[in-house]
Amino acid sequence: MPARTRSSQAAVEERRQAVLRHVAEHGETRIDDLADRFDVSLMTMHRDLDDLAQRHLLRKERGRAVAFPALTMETATRFRESTEHSAKAALCAAAVARIRPGSTVLMDDSTTLFPLAPALAELDQLTVVTNSVGLAQRLGTASGVDVTLLGGRYHGDFNSCTGPAVTRALSGIRADLALISATAVLSGELFHPLNEYAEVKLAMLASAERAVLLVDHSKFGKAATYAYGTAADYQTVITDTGAPDAEIAAIRELGVPVETVDPGEPSP
Repeated sequence: MPARTRSSQAAVEERRQAVLRHVAEHGETRIDDLADRFDVSLMTMHRDLDDLAQRHLLRKERGRAVAFPALTMETATRFRESTEHSAKAALCAAAVARIRPGSTVLMDDSTTLFPLAPALAELDQLTVVTNSVGLAQRLGTASGVDVTLLGGRYHGDFNSCTGPAVTRALSGIRADLALISATAVLSGELFHPLNEYAEVKLAMLASAERAVLLVDHSKFGKAATYAYGTAADYQTVITDTGAPDAEIAAIRELGVPVETVDPGEPSP
């Protein structure tokens, strides 16, 4: 009987991302059920979950795999890119009017900002500073945009960089505008499950003259491990019409204008 061929690393990673999506969608799942669902041994599933847990993408408990409460949209970048397309595009369309040709713009690694790339490519003499490899790649061929990619500790799952090298570089930059998103917003307070990403957002805020927060409706009513300020740190919040009224009211009570945009069609 021929020996069973070992799965390629690409196939293993594809399975692990599928496992992650399943756990994120269900909140928590028994490990033996996951092994049955993906037709692998229990030992293999434990290895998969150990890998995902080490990458801070889920929590492995006794007999269970558990999603982080605020990580449903903040898992691997490839998953975030596939969510809330219409809402993100509408948020970015509203943000374009705030970007002046010739300005320096800070942009974090949020996939919410990815739809901005085609519009930014139409502007002249624009400088974009970002820790997002994906965003830098999208803007790299735009003739009128000068892109500075902040290097530091690279996170493959998020396709971006964090750490002291990023925050030090930001401390030496003075930008006209920061465009930032958030993983979770609760009563005007902002949260992120990973502290090093929260630190990058705070460093961008400190380096920008003005800041705009772009948050689609799916991010509201949630919290995560690390709180890093409130919506009051921003001059404007842009969200979509699906955002809860109570959450919008909480932000306005902080004295921050909230612009709501209509996505125009249901998100997939």
